[in-house]
Amino acid sequence: MQHAKRWLYLVHRWAGVVLCAFFAMWFVSGVVMMYVGYPKLTAAERLEHLPPLRMAAIALEPADALRAAGIAGPLAELRLAVASGGRAAYLVQPEGAPKRKPATVVDATTGQVLRGVDAAWATASAQAFAGASQSTPRHLGTLDEDAFTHSRALDAHRPLHRLALGDAAGTEVYVSGTTGEVVRDATRSERGWNYVGAWIHWLYPFRGNVFNAWWADIVNWLSIAGIVLTVTGTVVGVMRWRFTQRYKSGSRSPYRGLMMRWHHVFGLLFAAVTLTWIFSGLMSMNPWKIFDSGAPALRTQAMHGGALRLPAQAASVQALLAAASPNTRELRWVRHAGHTLVLAAGPTGAPAVLDAASAQARALDPAQLQAAAARLLPDPVARTELLREYDLHYYSRAAHTMTGGGDKPLPVLRVVFADAHATWVHIDPHTGAVLDKSDTHRRASRWLFALLHSWDWGPLLAHRPLWDALLIVLSLGGAVLSLTGVVVGWRRLVRPWRLNPAGAAPARPGRTPG
Repeated sequence: MQHAKRWLYLVHRWAGVVLCAFFAMWFVSGVVMMYVGYPKLTAAERLEHLPPLRMAAIALEPADALRAAGIAGPLAELRLAVASGGRAAYLVQPEGAPKRKPATVVDATTGQVLRGVDAAWATASAQAFAGASQSTPRHLGTLDEDAFTHSRALDAHRPLHRLALGDAAGTEVYVSGTTGEVVRDATRSERGWNYVGAWIHWLYPFRGNVFNAWWADIVNWLSIAGIVLTVTGTVVGVMRWRFTQRYKSGSRSPYRGLMMRWHHVFGLLFAAVTLTWIFSGLMSMNPWKIFDSGAPALRTQAMHGGALRLPAQAASVQALLAAASPNTRELRWVRHAGHTLVLAAGPTGAPAVLDAASAQARALDPAQLQAAAARLLPDPVARTELLREYDLHYYSRAAHTMTGGGDKPLPVLRVVFADAHATWVHIDPHTGAVLDKSDTHRRASRWLFALLHSWDWGPLLAHRPLWDALLIVLSLGGAVLSLTGVVVGWRRLVRPWRLNPAGAAPARPGRTPG
């Protein structure tokens, strides 16, 4: 028994020497991430910075532009916006193209296909993003990846052009080297706070360099070691605490030094939340693909009645713009629930849904939409629900958060299938778009990662600043636990070098194990 206890103390002691600095870093950077997230360009931000289409020169209709570019066959996506080079352009994604393949950019005036983005083109894109009243952006060079562009969603756009807008916020933007679109922006404040927030919290110093291939393993194994440290520390802490009587010092803790005593007390108080956050942080990595169920892909073409093809008698761009808001920033041709539609999106609110042939407003029939959704899987539909409020599995977070910034409209149609994976699909009844899909594995991830790590429970988020106060207090408690561990560990490491004149380490009478 004594031998087992000794090993328990040793494992916790030396694991703490290595890991307490990481724990302190995670607690402090987690508080920063509550208010400043990793830079991203949300769909709403992108639309806000696009110039209105009604002011753009558009000489070619979609079919003419596709013909001039030599693009035939069904499409996965077709967009029109002043999104590349400061001019109106069609961005085309053929059906069946690889998911991360960049869109083909076709000039809406000349029909010319963009064959590479140079500094002048990137500068024009950044100028349109900033607005004509701003000074000319300064081109800072090209890069494949830096501290703010680690996202795999940017892989199709590398290399990236980096430009400084010269505004009061010190904004820098990243322009796609393949499509010429602005794909990320970051203010001076965001960049600065990220070095003590998301960048260090996610151990991004190990990304984009020689450690890149091992980054996921580094995070996973540090988290597992952290779980071992927390569990052993909790066991040791409980064993050393006297619940019914006191030590000779009058304390319930045996430790005489202030740092060690604080570490003991804060360890008992904050052990549960520390273990919860380390474990849920590991779950955020989907370690060894445990949340991948192997469920088949949705049959979206079956739902939508085939891939996108333009109508033989398509409404003109001007007719579509006349039917939409004067502030329309983007037209997007889609095939949804058996209809060819055009979504006219502005900087705020839901897009207008127009018939691609007549340019008339189109409202999708709920019964037809449900019948179309039933074709997403070969299995029967167990039930459908129209959610008018967010719930535990369909909810919205602030744009700067890790899971925020996506499109989460209300009301939303939830289709529950009676398949082996208990698949749920959320569909926007306004546009007919499939928003997301989940199964038992992904819903387990929602419990074990998002809920435990961010505490994104609706009633709690609805009562801010209660959520803020609770997470900050718990984080500060965890930080004190970790920083006292750093001090104790440092003292243990340097003690062997503090030798007495006889060459032996000084004795410390009365010391207790721990």
